[in-house]
Amino acid sequence: MSEINKLMVGLDIGTTKVCVIVGQKNENGKINVLGIGKAPSLGGVMRGEVTNITKTVDAIKIAVQQAANLSNVEINTVHVGIAGEHIRSFQHSGVKIRENSETEIMAHELEALEKEQHRLSIEPGSQILHVLPQEYRIDGRHGIKDPIGMTGTKLECNYHIITGRVTAAKTIAKCVENAGLQVADVVVEPIASACAVLSEEEMQSGIAILDIGGGTSDLAIFHDGKIRHTAVIPFGGEIITADIAEAFQIMEKQAELLKVKFGYALPEATKSNEIVVVPGIGNRRPKEISTRNLANVIHARIKEIVEMVNDEIMVSGYKNKLNLGIVLTGGGAQLKYIDQLVEYVTGFEVKLGFPDQHLGKGLVDEVKSPMFATGIGLVIKGFEGDREAGNNVKGGVKKEQKDKAKNGGILSIFGNFTGGFKNWLDDDQNLNDFK
Repeated sequence: MSEINKLMVGLDIGTTKVCVIVGQKNENGKINVLGIGKAPSLGGVMRGEVTNITKTVDAIKIAVQQAANLSNVEINTVHVGIAGEHIRSFQHSGVKIRENSETEIMAHELEALEKEQHRLSIEPGSQILHVLPQEYRIDGRHGIKDPIGMTGTKLECNYHIITGRVTAAKTIAKCVENAGLQVADVVVEPIASACAVLSEEEMQSGIAILDIGGGTSDLAIFHDGKIRHTAVIPFGGEIITADIAEAFQIMEKQAELLKVKFGYALPEATKSNEIVVVPGIGNRRPKEISTRNLANVIHARIKEIVEMVNDEIMVSGYKNKLNLGIVLTGGGAQLKYIDQLVEYVTGFEVKLGFPDQHLGKGLVDEVKSPMFATGIGLVIKGFEGDREAGNNVKGGVKKEQKDKAKNGGILSIFGNFTGGFKNWLDDDQNLNDFK
């Protein structure tokens, strides 16, 4: 099947929302957005991890149905994101001694060396999610980006390896399965977001992406075209909402509305005499809240999160190589003046990341927001993985095409399950505690 006829579906299971994007690649390689679905997570996800399967399944079903109705697509397979405090990363060097040093290095040798890294001994209860080549060495020669066609005896590669907790991934799989869907693959969310908002030139020059979600803030650093460092900060927009609710003794849904409508990351950007009136609960008197005081609460927590991000950038060793600074994305990036605060704390140039450079036609205006970066990125990663694997994995099928297939057309509705994610489902570990 031609790539431009395939459909990919991204499923972003976030702390505050579940988002579904249906995309189709056009003849120019851009993504036409055919359908969008969004539903509150209903308290089923905390800090990026599913804590209640039933609530999460309900949210997935709502979002999927919305996207299916808009796109006229029957959704059956999804490319799902994974996030949470359990995401870890480390560097590792793989080595292969070649039998014939005179023969040219072939692509299958690099693939075999990469597959070996998936068998590394890691922390019990964890599973390798991504094995990302950094640079190759041949007989001690450093800095080789692509060794194919070269010769030598000792082939080495430095890898950036990302792991996640097995139970967290299995719980996601259980939710997807209970919603009547299949998992095509799983992608760490900051990688997906980067695919949506960063260009190859930016990744080459040196840049960091900070995805501020509801439960976590995810950092990924790119340099020389490669991902160099990843980290998860265990705080996001939800804890800011909780801070507001506690500071002013109001309900969390009121605090969320205050944050979204009147919240500022910089107190000095507010009017000192501006007051917002919040209705009282149970016939109690309404509360008057100064937008300056509101901004002070928000500023304190955001500054703490950004300082933790800055520490991670220091630890990465790439602080002096981020030539293009930091890109902010995720729902939290919509907070007013947050870019200026991040710039002030880190010293880097900061801009907001919008997932528009990869978009073609369709519901483009609806997804031109940092909050949809992960969903769009998952669709892009779906097409990338499909092309690399050379299979027919896809997210869904146009309903009129399915009817045609039933009447004798040749159409594979379900593709091959090629991702390593399937291995996570083989062990029938009891997940009832999450229900």
